[in-house]
Amino acid sequence: MTTGALSGIKVLDLTRILAGPSCTQMLGDLGADVVKIERPGKGDDTRAWGPPYVKDKQGDNTTESGYYLSANRNKRSVAVDITTDEGADLVRQLAAKADIVIENFKVGGLKKYGLDYDTLSAFNRRLIYCSITGFGQTGPNASRAGYDAMVQGYAGIMSLTGPPEGEPYKVGVAIVDVMCGMHAITGILAALHHRHSSGRGQYIDIALVDSQVSWLVNQGANYLLNGQVPARYGNAHPNIVPYQVFAVADGHIIASVGNDQQFARFADILGLGELAADARFTTNPARVEHREILIPILVESISHRQKAELLAAMEAAGVPGGPVHTLDEVFSSEQVKARDMVVQMPYDLSGDGEVRLIGNPIKMSETPVSYRHAPPQCGEHNDAVMADWLADD
Repeated sequence: MTTGALSGIKVLDLTRILAGPSCTQMLGDLGADVVKIERPGKGDDTRAWGPPYVKDKQGDNTTESGYYLSANRNKRSVAVDITTDEGADLVRQLAAKADIVIENFKVGGLKKYGLDYDTLSAFNRRLIYCSITGFGQTGPNASRAGYDAMVQGYAGIMSLTGPPEGEPYKVGVAIVDVMCGMHAITGILAALHHRHSSGRGQYIDIALVDSQVSWLVNQGANYLLNGQVPARYGNAHPNIVPYQVFAVADGHIIASVGNDQQFARFADILGLGELAADARFTTNPARVEHREILIPILVESISHRQKAELLAAMEAAGVPGGPVHTLDEVFSSEQVKARDMVVQMPYDLSGDGEVRLIGNPIKMSETPVSYRHAPPQCGEHNDAVMADWLADD
């Protein structure tokens, strides 16, 4: 028996790739019953986005990639061809039982199958229907497809990422998709709350571009305030100095000096206490103005220090900072282990009978997240879902 915060909520998942699946995985972790609709024989595109793939008992690749595994646990898969009358009718029957439908087809793409909000809500007034698209349901670009890297470029984050000279960089994971999924969750949970009092569902329009524009945050606000297009600062910060990556003798560290007192203590650690009394560096606005003078001084001093020794001194002095971990260091760290950020789940396709996945970051005292279903095989739960959802029909 599921006892999560969303226990009893039925989610019909018509999404693929990452923005939608990451959203529905979170809803599943929170206890919802998520049914993933997939194309027979192929399933979610990301199943083939490898290597790496899950290895079977013979050490051979299966058809399930790490990419697919990252966003599809706590779901049951139903393989159905929605382009046929029979398939579309089956999905409509499931939608009649659903609390939430989530889809990421092109604008208007589901209307021809009778799976759009207007059609489904006509016989399920409590339905919450969320559409995730690249540019949203309105505007001159509404018909265009949207992909994470393209949106990172279109909506500005790429222009802020990378070294000052050379080409702009995209973020190393599909952050636009992930954050769009998070915004979709927020809208869905708000709509659920509204439904408790009104009895009515509603339509939610979420766009990758809108989502990414919203988290331009301080850089976006800076531009709106002064009209100046922000420059790229690499690993430095546009508004705080010093707040960046520094090379040490045996690697790299991050110094996140957030106020003038921390800077004075940081300068003392480096044997550069006189900097805190220099009018060019005493306050953060002064340090931002004179960063081209200050940073080379700090770089020279820090480059001779050992990582562990410098970080220990910073921690003892209350100067924020930390290492730049590689993923092997991340997942082997005692902090990540203590927070249960790696979970092991039974998995029939794997040669050792289980798979390791990234854990859910939400820790709830009364309704904790749960890990009930490993990422499903395409069509694995056709019969079970029909029995559960359509038993009374």
